[in-house]
Amino acid sequence: METIRTSLARQGLVRSTDRAIIGGVCAGVGRRLGLTPWVTRLLFIVTLFAIPGSQILVYPLLWFLMPSEDSIEAATARSYPTS
Repeated sequence: METIRTSLARQGLVRSTDRAIIGGVCAGVGRRLGLTPWVTRLLFIVTLFAIPGSQILVYPLLWFLMPSEDSIEAATARSYPTS
């Protein structure tokens, strides 16, 4: 599980904590793709109508697998002590 989260973090897929509405998944994906969170949310809703039900599975899965910004910052702080 940690290898998946580490791999996603290396690729820049990290859940946003400051722009999150529900879980920060759309904000994190948008940041990775260079889009604003609202554009990503709008695309999410449009694809929900185009492919019904797929996002109900994808969003919770990404919420579970994508590490949050806070956990990444905490991990780097433990890895590189300041003193």
